[in-house]
Amino acid sequence: MAFEEQLPRKFVSKEKMMKRVARFKDLKGFDGGLPDSYMPGAERILYNVIGFQPPENEHEGVLSPVGAKAARMSTIKISEGFNLGYCEALPGKGPMMHNHDTNETFIAMTGKWRASWENENGEVEHADLDPLDVISFPPGAIRRFENVTDGPKEEYSVLMFVIAGDAPGAEFTQDAMAEIEAAGLLDNNPAEDNEAWVSPHTDPKNFRAT
Repeated sequence: MAFEEQLPRKFVSKEKMMKRVARFKDLKGFDGGLPDSYMPGAERILYNVIGFQPPENEHEGVLSPVGAKAARMSTIKISEGFNLGYCEALPGKGPMMHNHDTNETFIAMTGKWRASWENENGEVEHADLDPLDVISFPPGAIRRFENVTDGPKEEYSVLMFVIAGDAPGAEFTQDAMAEIEAAGLLDNNPAEDNEAWVSPHTDPKNFRAT
């Protein structure tokens, strides 16, 4: 046969491969670690599943998308060009406007999510995502997301996010930071959050399209 493989092979033991398995029910999330974590309407829980190492310029105002503490507690600790996590939030909750230095892609897992961004005129546009719908933001796009599920106010929904890079960075907009400062929350040091880890509120059986 004339065909020859071009890509290098890597043989992996089961022991090493099992370190690359993350069970949703066993994930530990964190509801702090970012400037807007305690802003009314922005409360959410972030789960660092794959990657998310702290950015190199972390101490210059650039943050990990999952927050300082969760960035050091990845379930699957690899640096292979992408990162994956989950967000759980109640209806009406989601982060404030922010930016990323690499691509960020959202996949709605349960509930309905609204992804918003600023257009070239500074106006806010949005697209609503039903389960398994996807939206992909390029680097530099000012964006946010919000759980807009029409259902019980105490029921969490789940959004998956995939972010490119080995140590991606994020920052909030000047307007968002001004709101946080006005609320008296800007002095909180995200890296020193002492909140407890949180287990998922969502039953994995709910991860299905409706």
